[in-house]
Amino acid sequence: MERREGLLLAAKDGLCPRLSRALFAIALAGLSATAPGWAAPAEKLPTITSARQAHDLTSEQARRGYPIQLRGVVTYFDTDTGTGFGALYVHDATGSIFVKLVGGAIKPLPIGSIVEVWGVSDPGGFAPIVDRPRIRVIGHTTLPNDAVPVSRTQLFAGEYEGQWVQVEGIVHSVSGSSHTVILELATMDGILFATTVREAGADYSRLIDAKVRIRGNEAPLYNANSQMIGARVVFPGLSAVKVMEPAPGEPFQLGVIPIDNLFRWDQMGAQHHRVRLRGTVTMQLPGSSLCIRDATGGLCAQTAQDTRLAPGDVADVVGFAGSENSTSVLTDAVFRKAGGGVPVAAQPVSAEQVLRGKHNSELIQVDGQLIGTDEVASDTELILASGNLIFTAVLPRGLTGPEVRAWKTGSQLRTTGICSVQYDPRMSVLKDGVAVPKSFKVLMGSPADVAVLEGPSWWTPGHALVVLALALTVTLVVLAWVVVLRRRVQQKTFLLLESEQRFRHMAQHDALTGLATRLVLQDRLNVALERAKRQSTGLALVMLDLDRFKEINDTFGHHAGDEVLRVTASRILAAVRKSDTVARMGGDEFVALLPDLSDPHLAESLAAKIVAALSAPIPFAGRDLTVSVSAGLCTALSGDLDADTLLRNTDIAMYEAKAKGRNRFEVFKPEMAHAHKQ
Repeated sequence: MERREGLLLAAKDGLCPRLSRALFAIALAGLSATAPGWAAPAEKLPTITSARQAHDLTSEQARRGYPIQLRGVVTYFDTDTGTGFGALYVHDATGSIFVKLVGGAIKPLPIGSIVEVWGVSDPGGFAPIVDRPRIRVIGHTTLPNDAVPVSRTQLFAGEYEGQWVQVEGIVHSVSGSSHTVILELATMDGILFATTVREAGADYSRLIDAKVRIRGNEAPLYNANSQMIGARVVFPGLSAVKVMEPAPGEPFQLGVIPIDNLFRWDQMGAQHHRVRLRGTVTMQLPGSSLCIRDATGGLCAQTAQDTRLAPGDVADVVGFAGSENSTSVLTDAVFRKAGGGVPVAAQPVSAEQVLRGKHNSELIQVDGQLIGTDEVASDTELILASGNLIFTAVLPRGLTGPEVRAWKTGSQLRTTGICSVQYDPRMSVLKDGVAVPKSFKVLMGSPADVAVLEGPSWWTPGHALVVLALALTVTLVVLAWVVVLRRRVQQKTFLLLESEQRFRHMAQHDALTGLATRLVLQDRLNVALERAKRQSTGLALVMLDLDRFKEINDTFGHHAGDEVLRVTASRILAAVRKSDTVARMGGDEFVALLPDLSDPHLAESLAAKIVAALSAPIPFAGRDLTVSVSAGLCTALSGDLDADTLLRNTDIAMYEAKAKGRNRFEVFKPEMAHAHKQ
């Protein structure tokens, strides 16, 4: 005990300059790991005198309320974070620490103030902080020059939590409130948000499309369980922003480029900044998107601007080139009317022609038979069949009207809208990189974009009952004939209902296991991703493959294999939640979709539960068949991934589990993808 206190005092008084952060944490842990029933008085806890020591406390240690006395530079200050508390970051030679302020209890501190801080340790919402502070200003200096250059990936990994860092990127948008400014920063490895307190009279819009270097403190995003789910950078103000490359100029003075030049080799280097397109408006959802077409092709821009344009107007659109579901788009776009014109006529095409990939982002007109409506999706989605192909027509739910009641299952519909083609990445790889379309959607702007060409067949189970009633009325005079006729009609009615239910079930469920089919999984996965984007939640996929299933078939026959597949399906369903979807992808491969995840660790818990459930022997013909499963898990937060990438990553993780010995699950990590390519 005396030796542990000696270590702490040596660290406190600077007598052991080589004492590492780890040794300091061990010494603190030693004080809390004394004999049962012993508790050191609070006044005997050693005083912490550096930001690094305070930050490196464990949550349990921080909860004990260690006295803290720091001297450092103010790198961020906000009197009101919107939670009733203020925020302060103090930086010294060892690092940075967050200081929690009672809202309105302290006067504003100028950035660069040298302060002395007295307070106590607290676990904070995610990492240890200084609570109940007393602050004294003793001088003023410039912002520290030791900001660590970091990437978005490093910030999201949590290794620089709370620290004074430096990030670079191109500003895509500026938003916020009267108190706060939010910069959307496109870095080399993704989008990162940087926030600051709004300065009176400052012009932040000049930063849009500029390459900047920002110094600030990493601030975590965390959930109610104190688990990190993301990160941002809080910076003290424009003094911490250095413009590395100014915006190319007034956006609407940029040169117009053809739509089909986006993402071509000759344009790749220039497309880190905004580009300017000009085309005829084909469809608009004000405040959401604007679709245009020029002589080379079509494109939809994502925009918050709600200025209304008419179909046929010529518009200049400026934004950042990006892609969504394998389709070129403009993000953070602004636009203005450049002239009037003639509305673009929708091009009549067949579903087969669309899947040749030549009509993406174009205004098309395609016919199909309505076979169902997806009522789970946030928008109205009509599922149509054309020949052997199935596609969807999407109408924003807020734009639906009484016309929807005329869209009966079995009706022949003509849909008009913007074509959105989805590509199959695996098949594209097999085709030497040439994109292979696998499905498409028609994005519509109003109920008027749906025309009923032909109503459904009159002969339905309900009409069959009418026929039955008429037949009974006519044949009342002959009781025996009435009985015979009633029996026949009832049998036919039952067969019609049973056939309809059987065909619907066969289309959506695997014949052997009763699980959902690949098509149902794909549709529900797309719905889950869209919902995750809108609600800022997450989802996960678990892909499972039975280990050495072929040996069971070869040794005990296909009846044994079928029994193993049926039991496996039953056990997976028992292990997951009622809201989850389990599908058989083919052979001995299964996939579980886990939507609406706020906690990524729940997905790992469910994956472990499934693997454990499937490791139990399966009885067959008086013997126990030994089985196990290899599983891959991939989680997507806030819809970061598209469906194809999520499936591919889950598949990679599953093969990683097989490579590591089977009967286990592996969580997808980016390095797995690199190893898989090799």
